[in-house]
Amino acid sequence: MFERFHEDARQTVVLAQDEARLFNHDYIGTEHLLLALLQQPDTVAARVLARHGLDHDQIGDAVARLLAAAPADDLDAGALESIGIDLDAIREKVEAAFGPGALDREPRPRRGRPWRLGGHIPFSGRAKKVLELSLREAIALKHNYIGNGHILLGLLREGQGLAARVIADAGVDFETLRREVRVELR
Repeated sequence: MFERFHEDARQTVVLAQDEARLFNHDYIGTEHLLLALLQQPDTVAARVLARHGLDHDQIGDAVARLLAAAPADDLDAGALESIGIDLDAIREKVEAAFGPGALDREPRPRRGRPWRLGGHIPFSGRAKKVLELSLREAIALKHNYIGNGHILLGLLREGQGLAARVIADAGVDFETLRREVRVELR
């Protein structure tokens, strides 16, 4: 799939890695892809997002607020609960086996070469889905390449990640955004 990536889409992936590093994350999430799109002002995605009042600093602040307000455990708990997994019950079992606070300990440092020193950062499941959907969007438009406008369409189509939440919280209508991106790509 990456062989179809246009230069601006490749740059989006590189910039998303940089964004993940800035947040000290060991994954590239949808929020990092959105921030990367906004770093390229002369592209379809950035122009359309700017017309709706979204800019890199504003989105970065919103992402930081959401991450600070809801620890990863809380975000994951809601997702797990929606598929019938009770984290409280799991916590009780783990603490019974390994002692109180076993899940609250600091993670052990990584062995080997840390990702922060230039290694590739893996994509989260949602970010992978966004990239797959960007390919589908390109095919639907009969394009033989994937540009960053297609990545934005993939973000909108996935619709569940932190990037989608930030866009929705900013009051931007997804369908309007989709239409405008598709017009620009034609």
